[in-house]
Amino acid sequence: MQTKAYANYAAEKPFVPYTFERREPGARDVAIDIAYCGICHSDIHTARSEWGPAHYPCVPGHEIVGKVAAVGAEVKRFRVGDTVGVGCLVDSCRKCRSCNEGLEQYCENGWTLTYNSATPDGDYTKGGYSNKIVVDERFTLKTPGNPNLAAAAPLLCAGITTYSPLRFVGVSRGDKVGVLGL
Repeated sequence: MQTKAYANYAAEKPFVPYTFERREPGARDVAIDIAYCGICHSDIHTARSEWGPAHYPCVPGHEIVGKVAAVGAEVKRFRVGDTVGVGCLVDSCRKCRSCNEGLEQYCENGWTLTYNSATPDGDYTKGGYSNKIVVDERFTLKTPGNPNLAAAAPLLCAGITTYSPLRFVGVSRGDKVGVLGL
């Protein structure tokens, strides 16, 4: 499916309009019309090849929210029109202990990031600085209620990065915490 995006073609180059073909949704995929995508420091570091060589043209973006445009025949959790989000992972081995425990971020055989990760067909992933994305339902999140989508997008990276350790250590109502961003 034809996708419009913003990409850069080299570390020192600015982002420019870019059009490419996304794969059609497979049996367990969700096609999403992107409404908003946050801008994270890791997007910029990747585009500039500061964390290792980037694949160009580079289409970053991993704080994605939008509406489901189509679902594959085996999709159970989503319907067309649902509001959803996509974070920094779009695949994993799905076989290791971590994946079987729902901890794909610790995949022992390597996960696939939303952008700049190799795909089985020899291409590489392109992220949310685009108008559409296709993601396996396992890596798609339903957003509750009717959220402010522009405000919800950063929750898929900065928000969970802050929330996860608070939950891990058992912070609860009435506890006092400080969050420092650097």
